[in-house]
Amino acid sequence: MQIGAGASKELANILRELGCSRPLIVTDKMMVQLGYVDRITETLAFFDVYDATVPEPTEASILAGVDKVVAGNFDAIIAIGGGSPIDSAKAISILGKFGGVMRDYKVPRIVNEPGLPIIAIPTTAGTGSEATKATIITDESKDEKMLCMGVGFMPTAALIDFELTLSLPPRTTADTGIDALTHAMEAYVSKKANPYSDSQALQAMGLLGPNLRSVYHDGDDRRAREAMMIGATLAGVAFSNASVALVHGMSRPIGAFFHVPHGLSNAMLLPDVTEFSIAGSAERYADCARAMGVASAADSESMANTKLLDELIALNDELEVPSLAEFGVDKSRYFDVLETMAVQAMASGSPANNPRVPDVREIEGLYKKLWR
Repeated sequence: MQIGAGASKELANILRELGCSRPLIVTDKMMVQLGYVDRITETLAFFDVYDATVPEPTEASILAGVDKVVAGNFDAIIAIGGGSPIDSAKAISILGKFGGVMRDYKVPRIVNEPGLPIIAIPTTAGTGSEATKATIITDESKDEKMLCMGVGFMPTAALIDFELTLSLPPRTTADTGIDALTHAMEAYVSKKANPYSDSQALQAMGLLGPNLRSVYHDGDDRRAREAMMIGATLAGVAFSNASVALVHGMSRPIGAFFHVPHGLSNAMLLPDVTEFSIAGSAERYADCARAMGVASAADSESMANTKLLDELIALNDELEVPSLAEFGVDKSRYFDVLETMAVQAMASGSPANNPRVPDVREIEGLYKKLWR
C-alpha cells in the first residue's frame, strides 16, 4: 500500500514489482473524461481499458469486462475510481479467471482462490474497497445486492492518493464520507470487533469526524482531504476485519430496489439505526462520540451518546442528505416492498453483527420510521 500525494504515480513500479506488464484498466467513463486514466497510464507500455462500470454495479454491467478478460491476455487489473469500479474490478477478476455467474460466489461461500491481481486506485474517500476482501454486485433479476467475500477479492496493492479526490463534487464527498464514517462506527460496535479492528476504527473516526464538514464546504482543503482519504482506508481495514452491521444490512435492499447510492442510503439510516442500537453497546457508542470529537472524556456514557445522536442528525442536515421522498422514492412502491427488504436485510447476515440484534419485524419498523 502506497499512501500520500502523488502515490498513483507509482503504478508502473508496482506493476514491475508484481511481474505484470499487460494490465486491464477497469473504470468508468467519468474517470476517462476527467483525464485520470491518462494520468495513471502515461508511463505504461501496454494497457487496455474497460470503462463501462456503473454506480451500484450489476452483474450485467460487468459481463463485458469479464468477456474482455477471457478473450485477452491480461495479467493484472487496475481499478481506478470510487467503490463501484473497484467492486466491479474484483468481480471481473474472479469471474474472468474462474467463470460462472456472480451468484455462485455470494455468501455464505467464502472465495479464497485468487483471481487476477488487482491494483486499486481509489478516487473517493468512502468505500474503503481498496482495503477489503468483499464486493457487492446486484442481481437485477431479483433486485438483490449480493455480498461476496473472501481473500480472493482483496486487492494485491493499493495506491492511496488524496490528490485524486480534490475534484470531487460536494454531494459525492458527503455521501462517500458518511459511508466511511459508517464503516468505522459499525466495525467498532460489531459483535466481531477485535483489538486490531478497534484500533483502525477509532483512528478512522478521529480523522473522518472532524474533517467531513470541511471537505464538503471546501473541496480544495488538502489537509482535510488527506485526513478523509486515510480515514476511509483505515475504516475499510477495520470493517474488513470486524464486518459491518445493521446499517449496511438495511442499506443494500434500498439500493437494489430504488437505486439510492450506497453511501447516501447509509447516511439516511445511520441516525435511526444508531438510536435503535445504543442499548446493545452504550459504552462503545460513547467511545465513537469521543473518537469523533463530539464528546469529551468528562461526559457520562449517556451524555456522550446523546451528543452522538445529535451530531449524526446535525451532520445529515448540514450535508443536505435528502429523505427518501426527496430522493424520489415512490411511497407506495416503498411500502409494497418493505417486508421483502426486511427479509433481505436479515438474510444478508449483517444484522447479526449488530450490538442489538433485531428481528425482521423490528427491521420493518426501522424502514417505516425512515420514511419521512
